Amino acid sequence: MNSLRTLLPCLLAGLASVATAQTAAPKANGTPTLPTKDWNAQYVLGPDSQEKANVPKGVVTKFHLEDSKTFPGYSRDWALYVPAQYDGKKEACLMVFQDGMGYIGPKGNWRVSTVFDNLIAEGKMPVTIALFINPGFAPDANNPTGKGKDGKPLGKSNRSFEYDSVTDKYVKFLLEEMIPLVEAKGYKISKDTKRRAIAGASSGGICAFNAAWQRPDAFSKVFTTIGSFTNIRGGNKFPEMVLAEPKKDIRVYSQDGSHDLTNQFGVWPEANQKMADAWKAKGYDYQFVMGEGTHDGRHGGMLMPDALKWLWRDVR
Repeated sequence: MNSLRTLLPCLLAGLASVATAQTAAPKANGTPTLPTKDWNAQYVLGPDSQEKANVPKGVVTKFHLEDSKTFPGYSRDWALYVPAQYDGKKEACLMVFQDGMGYIGPKGNWRVSTVFDNLIAEGKMPVTIALFINPGFAPDANNPTGKGKDGKPLGKSNRSFEYDSVTDKYVKFLLEEMIPLVEAKGYKISKDTKRRAIAGASSGGICAFNAAWQRPDAFSKVFTTIGSFTNIRGGNKFPEMVLAEPKKDIRVYSQDGSHDLTNQFGVWPEANQKMADAWKAKGYDYQFVMGEGTHDGRHGGMLMPDALKWLWRDVR
C-alpha cells in the first residue's frame, strides 16, 4: 500500500499541464547538467480544441456527491457537460471521463467542452452529454479542511482502488449511481451501448477499458491515454485475458509515449504495446498511437478530436 501511495503523484501527473523540462542544476563538482528534454513540447492542440466563432456553446455544471453506496465513506466532485443542441426530445449519447475535473478546464490539455462544441456543430460526432467524475476522497477526520505542505487536502484518495482494480465494481458504480443521478436531473441518456463511450488517462485509462470489458452492454467505445496496464492491481494480465476470451464488441482508441513510466509496477510503453498486440490478434476495432511523450496529457489532448471522430464515426 505504501508503494501505491508513493506512485500516486506520478500517476496523477498524466493529467498535468506542466512541462517536463527541468532547469539546469550544478553537479557536485560544479559542472551544470543539461536540461531534460521536454518530449511533450511537440504536441500542440489543433483547431478543433480552440473556441470558434458562431459555434453553439454547451454548458458545464459542477456537482458534489457526499457519499456513495458502492464506495461508502468517500465523497467526490462530478460535473455534466450538456451540448447546446440537446433539447430533451431525443436521448443523448453519453461519454464518461474519469479524473473528470481535469478534463473540463477551458485552457488545459483536454478542453472537452470546446472539442465537443466544435465536433457536434460540424456533425463529426453525435449530440453527447459528458459526465465527468473524480475519484472518491475521504477528508482527514481530525482535520477535514486541512491541507498538506503540497497544498492538497489532507485525507485518503480511493483512486487506485476504484480505477486499477480489475473487477466490475466501478462500472456498477457508474450504472447504479452516477448515470441515474444524471437521469434524475431530467436528462435522457441512451441505453444503446453503441451510443456510450468512456475515457480516462493513466489509471483512469485502464479503468475506462475495464469498464467496457466488464460491461460491453453498457459501454462500447473507449478512449484510453497513457493507460496503466501494469501490475498495480493485476492490470498487467489484461493482454492474456483479451487473448483468452471471445472478442467483445468494444472499439478502442489508445495512446502512449515511448518515454512513459518505468517503475516497480512495470513499463508503461511495453504494457500498452502488449494491449495493442492483443487487440490486433483478436480482431478488435482499435487504433493505437505510440508517440515520444512521458506520463503526460499533452499528446492525448492533441489526439482527442481525431479520436472522438474515429470512435463516433458511425453514430449520429
